[in-house]
Amino acid sequence: MIDPNLVKKLREKTNAGMMDCKRALQEAEGDFEKAEAILRAKGIASADKKATRATKEGVIASYIHLQGKVGVLVEINCETDFVAKNEIFRDFVKDITLQIAASHPIVVNREQVDSKLVAAERAIYCEQVKGKPEAIVEKIVDGKLDKFYSTICLMEQAFVKNPDLTIKDYVSSKITELGENIIIRRFTRYMVGEDVSSL
Repeated sequence: MIDPNLVKKLREKTNAGMMDCKRALQEAEGDFEKAEAILRAKGIASADKKATRATKEGVIASYIHLQGKVGVLVEINCETDFVAKNEIFRDFVKDITLQIAASHPIVVNREQVDSKLVAAERAIYCEQVKGKPEAIVEKIVDGKLDKFYSTICLMEQAFVKNPDLTIKDYVSSKITELGENIIIRRFTRYMVGEDVSSL
């Protein structure tokens, strides 16, 4: 028998449906963390199916932080005007603007990072691990590159409101919850006295 309070807690944490939470807990034999991982895996799978659908609606949103010292402008797209006006979608957009203001990403995803910059970072990391066994050098360098991406790529950053999730995970959970593809198209972050970030 699954504790209804555990189902409620899982629903609050993941935004998944009540029956999905119950099934995940049953599958995980009552283990909360395992159930959460099951839901996330299913959510991401569900989101992947929607990833090819066109996103022609959405919003352009702004956010001003620290008494006007930091500003964010972001375009987030969805499939229908109905979802664009939905409160859940609007709250999600606010969370993304807050993320950009607080965590200072430079690009949306790693595909947008200049290949010359990646090559330069890789060269630095290779230099740092010089002398280590050849078999582990590549793994160490790849790990350092992943860490680099997780600081500058919005989709790979830890979500400021729940560091257990990346922004990619958070977007996937909203795609599952709203039943539409959602894309963070582009953003600009401004800070008083600072040049606009670009790569």
